[in-house]
Amino acid sequence: MVDDDYYRASIMLVFSLFFDMLDGRVARLTKTQSAFGLQIDSLADAICFGLAPALLVYRWALSQKGDLGLGISFVFAAAGVVRLARFNVLSMDTAGQPTKPGKYIVGLPVPGAAGVLISLILANHAMAGELRLNDAKYVYGLMGLTVFLSFLMVSTIKFRSFKDLRLNVRSFLLVGFVIASSAYVSVRTKPAFVLVWLLAFYVGIGLIESIYRLLRRQNHVERTSIPPPA
Repeated sequence: MVDDDYYRASIMLVFSLFFDMLDGRVARLTKTQSAFGLQIDSLADAICFGLAPALLVYRWALSQKGDLGLGISFVFAAAGVVRLARFNVLSMDTAGQPTKPGKYIVGLPVPGAAGVLISLILANHAMAGELRLNDAKYVYGLMGLTVFLSFLMVSTIKFRSFKDLRLNVRSFLLVGFVIASSAYVSVRTKPAFVLVWLLAFYVGIGLIESIYRLLRRQNHVERTSIPPPA
């Protein structure tokens, strides 16, 4: 495959990301949610955002490391399937029907993890290969990122679903920051880097909030474990 082939494949997966953001909302708006729809949606996600990105990043770069690169690509695809299976279980009630989406999602969403890898391929193409992300000396870094994303998918770290956004000051400031920062990244670099920034920002929010919750929990435990003064 030539570089243009990887670019076209990545663009097709970006379209998949776009339609994946719409399908659930359309189903809820039209009141056509069903247990079958939940399962078939996860099956499509497993292929589009688990198997396809794993094969793409393997052919693009990880194949240079032989069986090790193949194994890491398999880990990414497998982690995506496990993440989707857990999501289906947590998204159903006792009768097997889909429940209302919550404020947080357990584990990094599979489209987000796939989007990180896809965005790097797009950014590299936008720079005419100058980033050299698929060069042999940078492959280990890409392998580490793929393993890290796989871990985030199967972890219990909570990431925002953004399905509870309301028109308030906080939401307005968040949207304003995202638009302004994306415009800055686009002007300073290339438009293709906006997707890299947005996905990195999303992952960063999840990690920072998880650390904050952990620290709060530890402080609460420490306060409650202090014996009262005699």
